Amino acid sequence: MSDDPTISSCALCPRRCGADRSGGVLGWCRAGARTRIFRWGPHFGEEPPISGTRGAGTIFFSRCTLRCLYCQNWRWSQQGEGEEFDVDGLVGIMRSLAEAGCHNWDLVSPTPWLPFIAEARRRYAKVDNLLPFVYNSSGFESPEVLAKYAELADVALTDLRYSTPALALAASGSAEYVEAARASLLWFCARLGPLETDDDGIARRGVICRLLVLPGHPEEAIANLRWMADNIGPELSVSIMSQYTPAWRAVGNGEWGRKVTREEYAMVTDEAERLGFEAGWTQPLDTAGDDDSLLGSEMSAGEGRVG
Repeated sequence: MSDDPTISSCALCPRRCGADRSGGVLGWCRAGARTRIFRWGPHFGEEPPISGTRGAGTIFFSRCTLRCLYCQNWRWSQQGEGEEFDVDGLVGIMRSLAEAGCHNWDLVSPTPWLPFIAEARRRYAKVDNLLPFVYNSSGFESPEVLAKYAELADVALTDLRYSTPALALAASGSAEYVEAARASLLWFCARLGPLETDDDGIARRGVICRLLVLPGHPEEAIANLRWMADNIGPELSVSIMSQYTPAWRAVGNGEWGRKVTREEYAMVTDEAERLGFEAGWTQPLDTAGDDDSLLGSEMSAGEGRVG
């Protein structure tokens, strides 16, 4: 895969940094020519249709196309901790997750490694049945790249983190995030449609959009809810997350150094209810003593990607 044209002048994310990763140059995200993975295994911290009863088959890929100052996964997303694998090694990981009984393959931050994952899928499919792929992303994607690797997204679990380019630049290092994330969400919705589950409530196809409420900035999530209501419709499954926890460069950094308040979170969930969003999940705040769920089934705070 080192001679794949996609990484010889890398354009996998909206930055299109053009790095010749196949020639030993690292991309903007510091990804090279061999897939790096921090951890994999059954995971129960995603939304209920993803985790189910046997766990999502989660693969935490190293490196990231963003620089979220509050990233909880900074050890591998920013510092690159993990182990390198060739394509056959990735096939082995997929097989181990299937043999463990996982409901799906949950690809966390897969963007820098898409050509390798696609080749692993092809090799796996020659000898065994495929599980559904969950494309678990920050939302910072290019629709044309998503289209090229569409077979890796049976279910989209994607973020819409900001509504203003200035905050996206300050907090995650990309003023282009809002345009890219909204365009990718529209692409996912057009291709996959609303969330579909089997008789056991396990996701088989469709879209879940995550809205992480940010301290001092609940208006970002509110603006995105309004945009989604106008451009997609309130039938979209939304996951409104209260689990923001200061990490990495957010620790001691003004408002970024605190958790979300009950009032901030309620502003977002109240707006979701007003707009008619009924499919989805909320989280109880760590500081709350009661059940804050407003949208239906409650999502437990897990170790899913934040940042």
